[in-house]
This record gives sequence, C-alpha cells and structure tokens, in this order.
Amino acid sequence: MKDFNLPPPPESIVSVTDRVTKVALDAPAIAVHFLGDVAVFVGPESGMTFAEGTSEPKPVALEIGGILCSAADAKRVVLGGDDGKLVSVDASGVAELVTTDAKRRWIDNVALHPDGAVAWSAGKTAFVRQAKGDDKSLDVASTVGGLAFAPKGLRLAIAHYNGVTLWFPNMGATPESLEWKGSHLGVTFSADNRFLVTSMHEAALHGWRLADSRHMRMTGYPARVRSMSWSAGGKFLATSGSDSVILWPFGSKDGPMGKEPAMLAPLQAKATVVACHPKDDIFAAGYSDGTILMVRIEDGAEVLVRRNAGEPVSALAWNAKGSILAFASEDGDAGLMPL
Repeated sequence: MKDFNLPPPPESIVSVTDRVTKVALDAPAIAVHFLGDVAVFVGPESGMTFAEGTSEPKPVALEIGGILCSAADAKRVVLGGDDGKLVSVDASGVAELVTTDAKRRWIDNVALHPDGAVAWSAGKTAFVRQAKGDDKSLDVASTVGGLAFAPKGLRLAIAHYNGVTLWFPNMGATPESLEWKGSHLGVTFSADNRFLVTSMHEAALHGWRLADSRHMRMTGYPARVRSMSWSAGGKFLATSGSDSVILWPFGSKDGPMGKEPAMLAPLQAKATVVACHPKDDIFAAGYSDGTILMVRIEDGAEVLVRRNAGEPVSALAWNAKGSILAFASEDGDAGLMPL
C-alpha cells in the first residue's frame, strides 16, 4: 500500500451539516458511546456528558481520577482511571465502583463481554470479572497494550510487546501466544472469530488467522493507526492513519492476505477516527482538520457531516440502530447527527 497526495473533495459533495445538533461540553471528549439513544461523551478529567436529541446535555461528575480508557455495552459505560479505579456508569448516570487496583496502578485498558464480563489491565496484569464470580488475573511479559474479548466464548486477547496472549480465564490450559516483534497496542477480533488484528506502535497493523496462526502484514501507513472499526458483517476492517480511510478485505477465508486494501474518502488531512455503521455498508470518518464524512463502501460516495474546523476529530460513535451519529473534536466541539 502506498501513501498518495490526494486532492480535497469536490465542492459539490452532499452536505447534512444543517442536521447536526450541537452538544455543549465542559471539556473536550476523548471518547463517545451510546446507551440506547443517549450519547455519552467521556472527558479526560473525571466527568462525562449525557446528550439526547435536542434536550439540554446532562453533565455527570465521577469520583475517579484522570480517565484513561472506556468501553460500553447496551447497559453501561465502564471507565478506567489513573488513580487505579474502575467505575461503571448506567444509563441514568448512576456510578458504581467496580474495583480499585491494590497498588493504585493506572487502569489503562478495558473491554466488555456481551454476557456481562469485564476485563481491565494495570501494568503487566490483565484481569477478568464475570457477571457472577471472582476476579481472575494473568501476568504477561510486558505492559498490556490492548484488550479484546472474542465474539464466541470467554476468551480474552491481551496485546503487549512482541505479540498477543490468548487466554481462557475459565480454563486451566496454558494461554496461547501469537508472536510478532514490536509493540502491539489496540487489538480486535473479526466478528466470525477467524482473525485477530493489532495496531502497532509502528505505522502498521499485524494480523493472524487463528486457525493456523498464519501472519498477515498490513503496512504502508504514513502514521500510527489509532482507530479500527469492522464493517457490518465483518467484510472490511476500516482504519485511520492515512489521508484516506484504508479498508482491508476480510470477506474470504484468507482475509487480506495477498490483497490490496481499498482507499476511500481522500482528503488533504489524516483520518484520525473511523466508525462503521452497525447495519449498512457505510462508515463515518473524522480527520485531523476537523472534517467528518459519511461514506458508502460500495462506491465511495461521500456525505459531509462537519466542515473542516481546524482541530482533529477525537471521537465518533453510532447508536445500535444506526440512526444517530455522535462526534467530538479536540477543541471541545461535539454534536449529534440523526440519519
């Protein structure tokens, strides 16, 4: 994959900017999640804002230090702090302390399982707590860079330096190791449980086909990949890190092995965050100049959601129905766009 100097979009691009409802935030959001149709904007300093439609946003203060990570399911948002606290917040804004690290280490990664289990990491240790049961932990060789639950069964991927550890917390078997030199950060399973992909400290992704641990080198990015999102049905993995959105094909049994990725939505700015629509072959992309586009994967058709406003887009999310897109940028601007 090569990095090309691509032109800006045409002036005739379809725009829906007039449909966006602005959301007033007390501080820039580092993430956004949905609980039903309520968007939850997560700030960096012990707070979040709940926003729904045109209603007045509701700020929620939390007893937690600087927020380092977050994850959400249909019922809650779980946050990890630099004071060793892991906190769960429900749709009504009620917070509950999940745990406090015994050594007050940073909680820098969190992942949720559909059955209610939660995983988090502190230093070199990964923890799992099931809906009913005691905490279980596993130490890996170096600081944990990322966590992800497999879509089938209670299996946790733990990214770290020189690879990934696959752990079944309920089994006594030795965890499986997937090795590749370098620092592995974000990690994600394909929806069909056949592939595992990590983003790296280098400007690259690395993947494995889980059936035989065959490697997939996914390189050519001009910048580090900080955002990954699977398309509806898992046919493509959309990624940031270039001046277009890079989509790797995963529809065949070999995934992207031996194939070139698609490059859509080119701008004279880097894509900073991507979020695929939960039901249709559409994705939203935010860029380093503040632009947000909605893009149809089939033909690359673009719709302008937010014009370039100078500061990078920091967060994007769809609600589960795919009827609302939420966004935030590094300067504190935020909004909701109904389809």
